[in-house]
Amino acid sequence: QVQLAESGGGLVQAGGSLRLSCAASIRTFSRFAMGWFRQAPGKEREFVAAISRTGSQTYYADSVKGRFTISRDNAKNTVLLQTNSLKPEDTAIYYCAASNTGSISYTPQTGPEYNYWGQGTQVTVSS
Repeated sequence: QVQLAESGGGLVQAGGSLRLSCAASIRTFSRFAMGWFRQAPGKEREFVAAISRTGSQTYYADSVKGRFTISRDNAKNTVLLQTNSLKPEDTAIYYCAASNTGSISYTPQTGPEYNYWGQGTQVTVSS
């Protein structure tokens, strides 16, 4: 059974930083591409960032490119999202997701391609 647990959310002022962490209980963690998504009140869930199975490839939404960094540690079954220069529009619930769909070299960037989801962690950025 796959379980994902996010942590690290909180309240921060605009311009601040947060480090989101996702702990995965997956025996074959390195076989899963990992992603972060977010959902703001009244809005649809949107892609934030994704990382390939080996960690060699990363992908970002245009809205966070240059401010957020995704990384993973396959030895510790964790994926991190470092968020810098936060803006009020970054306020949302952030979800960690895991995908073993597609070929081993494929890293999904859409929600339906992810098999497993965490419960989410709230990020609130005040102006």
